[in-house]
Amino acid sequence: MSKTDAHKVTIKLLDKEYIIACPEGAEAELLTSADYLDQKMRDIRGNGKTVGLERVAVMAALNIAHELLKSHADNRQHIEDQVRHLGSKIDQSLSRSALEKQEQDN
Repeated sequence: MSKTDAHKVTIKLLDKEYIIACPEGAEAELLTSADYLDQKMRDIRGNGKTVGLERVAVMAALNIAHELLKSHADNRQHIEDQVRHLGSKIDQSLSRSALEKQEQDN
């Protein structure tokens, strides 16, 4: 990304401001992502077991990565289930069609 393709957007994580280079038109996604990360970091910090901004950020990143991977696995399973269901419907339809054709030939 060149300097002409991006501009700077300020985000806030745990009350600390960060200036981030952001492509034109992607500001809303960046701010939404920052809000989500900020909430995850606040949840972790609120549990009181993790101390330090860096450790809170790493734990939040690991939790978000886990959510993403779980979502991908769930989506993959859903798609596989749909493909199996459609395959079953196709098989039933082909069997029914073959049976009807056989009855017509007799």
